[in-house]
Amino acid sequence: MSEQKLKTREEVAGSDKWAVEKIYPNSKAWKTDFEGLKKNAENLSGYAGKLNQSDQLLQFLQLMEKLNRMAEKLAVYAEMRADEDTANPEFMALKSAINGYISELMSKESFFEPEILSYPEDAVRKELAEKPELEKYQFAFKNIFRQKPHTLDKKSEAILAAVSDCLESPEKSYTLLTNADMTFPEIHGEDGSPVELTESKYHSFLMSRNRDTRREAFQSLFRTYGKFENTFASLLMSSVKNFVFQSRQRHYQSSLECSLAPNNIPTSVYRTALKTIHEHLDSMHRYVGLKKRLLKLDEIHMYDLYVPVIDVPAKHYEFSEAVQTVKEGLAPLGKEYLGLFEKGIREGWVDRYPNKGKRSGGYSTGCYDTQPYILLNYNYDYDGVSTLAHEMGHSIHTYYSKTNQPYVYSNYSLFCAETASTTNESLLIHDLIDKETDRNRKLYLICSQLEQIRTTVYRQLLFAEFELFTHEKTEEGVQLTAKDLCAFWHQINQEYYGPEMVVDPENDMEWARIPHFYSDFYVYQYATGYAAANSFSRMILDGKPGAVEKYKGFLKSGCSDYPINVLRRAGVDMETSKPMEDTAKTFNDLLNMLESAL
Repeated sequence: MSEQKLKTREEVAGSDKWAVEKIYPNSKAWKTDFEGLKKNAENLSGYAGKLNQSDQLLQFLQLMEKLNRMAEKLAVYAEMRADEDTANPEFMALKSAINGYISELMSKESFFEPEILSYPEDAVRKELAEKPELEKYQFAFKNIFRQKPHTLDKKSEAILAAVSDCLESPEKSYTLLTNADMTFPEIHGEDGSPVELTESKYHSFLMSRNRDTRREAFQSLFRTYGKFENTFASLLMSSVKNFVFQSRQRHYQSSLECSLAPNNIPTSVYRTALKTIHEHLDSMHRYVGLKKRLLKLDEIHMYDLYVPVIDVPAKHYEFSEAVQTVKEGLAPLGKEYLGLFEKGIREGWVDRYPNKGKRSGGYSTGCYDTQPYILLNYNYDYDGVSTLAHEMGHSIHTYYSKTNQPYVYSNYSLFCAETASTTNESLLIHDLIDKETDRNRKLYLICSQLEQIRTTVYRQLLFAEFELFTHEKTEEGVQLTAKDLCAFWHQINQEYYGPEMVVDPENDMEWARIPHFYSDFYVYQYATGYAAANSFSRMILDGKPGAVEKYKGFLKSGCSDYPINVLRRAGVDMETSKPMEDTAKTFNDLLNMLESAL
């Protein structure tokens, strides 16, 4: 759909829009609530120093919940309206106002945890037992006290808070360098004519059928990064040192432990994932060899990895066809789940099509006092169908969680966040592969899932291994240089992709292109989330007794327990190697299907 053909927001049919009016009918109603929020928040300070009295503690918790729910509702509405048309100044102003105020609200509430931690834990537990209404907060307070050994005195916490902006400066400088200051040379496109190379266009060049275009894009991009290798190394290692410093100040044994501690995830989960994937690198080596053969290459290079090996005509899906396709794929989840899917389509969860000024991409949003909402830019292709399944996974997870948990436990952890969405995708593509009768389209779907596992599991764990290397070396006092980072990156790429892959020297700078490295130990969760989803989908498709009910139990749990426990109760134990073993088995099964179809 070209920009010229895009409708304005006003021209989009109401049935194709999300029902945002269910949150607020207009900006006037929003502003009334916003003023009420600010007025009520002034009452928070009156509870400082009184939280050791059960009646005062209950009143404070009730007020804090009321305020946070109001703030979330205001933020969801403002952000949704702003994303409908990013050029609309009215809604951009609402978004700016509430986002700015949320920081102020957090500051007003910030005395809560330090004051609670200043009291003996037994005294607080006794206080919670005095009123039945406080009973539901037992786990929340247990979690607060679990962090007590890593919470500093008020003066030290104030110092760390004061320098937080300085500690974030490497990431800010990295963002400015890569998004604003760096430029890339022109390259030759498919037809040989000069074209602009940018970060946003780079992936499309890697998928080009013209190998010269792929090679030139790859070399030009990473040679440009290489010109700044010492700057990138300094920025990354400063960021790592900052996190190591904070973890030591908070008395953690390692920066890895510090990162995983908020969700009470053992460091063994991280290390087991890396160990298990190393035991199955032969599968990735086999995939690389198959791809080399299918592409008819004498040598396979890193820039050949993304090009599709099977050409099929693009299949057109009307939105109604996408809905039916996803429903068929999700049928194993049962009538109740499909009923929620249909409810979402029927009751205005989904904002379906692109319009002028609309934010790109897709996401799921909503809060405790709204229905779930999904922003799509549906474009009638398979990716659009898959995105619908993915985002509905998030939204139905949100629906189950908020309707089965009190507000305090209604959000699910980041560790679990991608599991429900990926389970939906896995069920969908399994159904499509199973039903497909056209040989080439079946091969295309098989290759699509292989690529998803390569990029979501193998590639993200390669990243995770690099992160662990940089942090552990820093903790040992080793000063890593650009040369060290490039050498290790080269080594692990050779290990992961195997002897048939030519790891070009330009690729040694790829670590500098990964912004996630400035969010310490984040990327491993893509792999663990996929592994958990794969285990769920295998159990469901295999018809294991109770699998669907256990899975729905996971969706309903929110953060009422630690994520490892929530998953374990549902039948997926992330402290073992089994979820990653299951993923490797799925990868091998797909490789077998690909080979047998050739």
